[in-house]
Amino acid sequence: MSVSLVGTVVKPIHPEGRKFIAIFIAVTLILWFVWEPLGVIATALTIWSYYFFRDPDRTVPMDDGLIVSPADGVVSLIGPAVPPVELGLGAEPLTRVSVFMSVFDCHVNRAPVAGEVTAVAYRPGKFFSAELDKASEENERNGMVLTMDDGTRLGVVQIAGLVARRILCEVDQGARLARGDRFGLIRFGSRLDVYLPEGTAPRVSVGQVMTSGESILAILGDARPATSRVE
Repeated sequence: MSVSLVGTVVKPIHPEGRKFIAIFIAVTLILWFVWEPLGVIATALTIWSYYFFRDPDRTVPMDDGLIVSPADGVVSLIGPAVPPVELGLGAEPLTRVSVFMSVFDCHVNRAPVAGEVTAVAYRPGKFFSAELDKASEENERNGMVLTMDDGTRLGVVQIAGLVARRILCEVDQGARLARGDRFGLIRFGSRLDVYLPEGTAPRVSVGQVMTSGESILAILGDARPATSRVE
């Protein structure tokens, strides 16, 4: 298998981004006629908008029991937390793994596990920085519960950030997703929280870089803590 140079640079675009890219291109053309330095700046922003809405294919690991990252970005928080009440996952803390997406990361979100979407719940809120712990409770969010074939449930929550102003969830209750399937997108800097089932420990550490649909967050039923080192 070979990788072409074009394929590493040119990526598919999520449909949500087409109108924004078209606007950037139109404004850029106008600014080139107004003043060349403005045209240069606008061109750079147009390229950024293209890469922000990129939607590349991912190689999803298929071994049984794997939980993959729902987002590109960096693991920003790991610890016990009570899931949002609207998800119906109970009042006891579960291990929460948070993946923070900067404005330079791919913002297409993917299913951590295969299963049926048994709950989808949107809640309006504030727009604190998504890196803050309080963002899980106070920021605008959209939660989803995936119920696996054995009845195990996993919660995943899209959280708007300081710049983000739209959460897009493209699936409804009753839909079935395969591991790594696309299910939504958040515009401009945000976070994904994953609430792991009881008895499952994260296999990642804070600061670790994640690739949505590919990087392994945890293994179902594996309670061993992650071990890692920084080099």
